[in-house]
Amino acid sequence: MTNPPSPSDLNIKIFADGADLDGIREMAANPLIQGFTTNPTLMRKAGVSDYKAFALDAITIVAGRPISFEVFADDFNTMQAQALEIASWGDNVNVKIPITNSKGESAAPLVGIDL
Repeated sequence: MTNPPSPSDLNIKIFADGADLDGIREMAANPLIQGFTTNPTLMRKAGVSDYKAFALDAITIVAGRPISFEVFADDFNTMQAQALEIASWGDNVNVKIPITNSKGESAAPLVGIDL
């Protein structure tokens, strides 16, 4: 039986998901982790009370690797403003926008897709 390929041999990217700065720091030390992602639910569960301060700390820790943050607004005008602010925090920052808000309204026009 042959050994399975190592993750570095595959055409995949491994992103760590979480909202704990110590955990992000630990994962950032692992060269197999190529990026990071979090969301408001994870941040709330981790006790994050200052979204921007947390995000800026996380951006520093990941040292240029991709990192994704999600908007937390529920109306599309505020989502757009938040997305632009979050994106301004770094060239390695990606912004996640939920496909629908809590009312079931599609965010497709906000992200520029025609469904």
